Amino acid sequence: MVHWSAEEKQLISSVWGKVNVEECGAEALARLLIVYPWTQRFFDNFGNLSSPTAIIGNPKVRAHGKKVLTSFGEAIKNLENLKATYSKLSELHCDKLHVDPENFRLLGDILIIVLAAHFG
Repeated sequence: MVHWSAEEKQLISSVWGKVNVEECGAEALARLLIVYPWTQRFFDNFGNLSSPTAIIGNPKVRAHGKKVLTSFGEAIKNLENLKATYSKLSELHCDKLHVDPENFRLLGDILIIVLAAHFG
């Protein structure tokens, strides 16, 4: 378990407060699906993912990207209890959807790139 100092928590919350979850979430998920096309198999009900243009313009990709970053925001509000915050999502993604945990690392890496591009 990570123990955050009060200063770290404040800094994380401050930075996250500047994130446009709709824009950055859509961009991060779209980049994941484009750069790592095998991740598209988890989104077969999203419709057209046949090209980068289709992915970027796909409303379901945009909506789910926003949903993902919104859940990150909830986690930031509960930094002391991340396990409880993500227990149901973890169960869904692991047990029902069978998502390889490595995909979350890839998403994290892409999110860092997206945030760096937005906040330079």
